[in-house]
Amino acid sequence: MTTDQQPLGSPFSATSTTEDVMAGLDLSGVTAVVTGGYSGLGLETTRGLAAAGARVIVPARRPGIARAALADLAGCAVVPMDLADLDSVRAAAARISGSVGRLDLLMAVAGVMATPERRVGPGWEGQLATNHFGHFTLACELYPLLAAADGARVVVNSSAGHALTDIRPHDPHFRTGYDKWLAYGQSKTANALFAVHLDALGRGDCIRAFALHPGKIITGLQREMTLREQIDRGWVDEHGNVIGAGFKTPSQGAATGLWAATSPLLDGRGGLYLEDCDIARIAAPTDPMDNGGVRAYAIDPEAAAHLWTATTTATGSTTTKSTPATTSSPAATSSSPAGV
Repeated sequence: MTTDQQPLGSPFSATSTTEDVMAGLDLSGVTAVVTGGYSGLGLETTRGLAAAGARVIVPARRPGIARAALADLAGCAVVPMDLADLDSVRAAAARISGSVGRLDLLMAVAGVMATPERRVGPGWEGQLATNHFGHFTLACELYPLLAAADGARVVVNSSAGHALTDIRPHDPHFRTGYDKWLAYGQSKTANALFAVHLDALGRGDCIRAFALHPGKIITGLQREMTLREQIDRGWVDEHGNVIGAGFKTPSQGAATGLWAATSPLLDGRGGLYLEDCDIARIAAPTDPMDNGGVRAYAIDPEAAAHLWTATTTATGSTTTKSTPATTSSPAATSSSPAGV
């Protein structure tokens, strides 16, 4: 496991905002794709990039709402896309590929959390399909544009929720009983492992990938939860006001992703899990989830390669590069037991 998975002493912190990490940056000439870039953390991310001069393409399940939300931002375009529908993802990628010659940043911010049981595609569990399969397919389809940038970064929003569970090889689609929080946790572990192996595959094409925990923030991500659930967890009061300890504002929540996308401190690095605008430490298996850090299973290169193989089999998606830039063990390229 990489020894780079430890804090490096970033000048920013958990309280840093989008404005803090983007101060003085000029992203003129940079093209970015931000999934979910019209609400919550995604909108904050789009605003930060656009304010610095980047051209931002926002794939959106609700394109009309997205265009209205982005109407006051220069250099933004909306492309219809539903992450839970891989045909829709491929169509969106084709539209993007037809409009730009390279892609400097792919920001995978969209996601769902703790949803009721939903089946999509051939019966896939909905959170895994949306949070992981959709972004996996989008990155594979856009890989040639990322390689053309000669220095692209892919930034994937995972979550401290990955601590809830590793990939479940015995039942990744919860066919023997659904648990909305374990399903969410598995999808967030998948996001982290996806970044690990995409970085291994892409570094020869100067593509580096990172996963991150944005922090605890109340946004539209909680839309599938009742107010009572959020009150009982101590997140909000009966009026919906945030009262939970350690919660961030949306601007603070978007800061780590924007830091991942732009910080020169991450030049030459990749395959890392970030939090609070720094590289996260590796957490012990018994550490409470709210104490931060990343579980070792979520950054394990062999597990990441297994998941990549299984996801390729499930989705039919793959990059134009078939082997990592660094040598993998035979186990890392064998068929995955995860069966996703």
